[in-house]
Amino acid sequence: SGFERNRIFLNIQGRDFFEISGLTLADSPADGRGAVAADLTNDGMEDVLVRHVGGLPIALYENRFPKQNWLRVTLRGVKSNREGIGARLVAVSNGRKIVRELFPNNGFMGQNAAHVHFGLGNATKLDQLTIRWPSGAVQEFKALDLNRHVRFTEESPDIEVRWTAESVGK
Repeated sequence: SGFERNRIFLNIQGRDFFEISGLTLADSPADGRGAVAADLTNDGMEDVLVRHVGGLPIALYENRFPKQNWLRVTLRGVKSNREGIGARLVAVSNGRKIVRELFPNNGFMGQNAAHVHFGLGNATKLDQLTIRWPSGAVQEFKALDLNRHVRFTEESPDIEVRWTAESVGK
């Protein structure tokens, strides 16, 4: 049946998942077919858009968890493809390592943007960010400020700040 209830799972420190659909109002009987995570409110917290079939409107589930620190990263390839798709990013903060790969998810009725989002909890800085580009090039950046959207260009030591939480009033 296509009428399975929507589910939201909360990840706890990379080890456990708890099903919290009923608490989020996402536990809808509507026929949801596509889901996209996106920070629509520019507050550093990714929200979820769900597309239903059968003429129902798109549902927005705004992330209302307590504010935490974060970093959004976009890439600009030079030798690699233009958006750095396929790059592997490793963030280290307070001894915690987070690994992300830039593969914008394509699913039925939805596609995520070509960026990487790091939720960093109560960290005050990102100690190190390592980018392994599809070309094989590796870049390392240290002591990055948080709560901002930054762009890195392959082969460049520069960090382009696209926007910060303060610049958009969040």
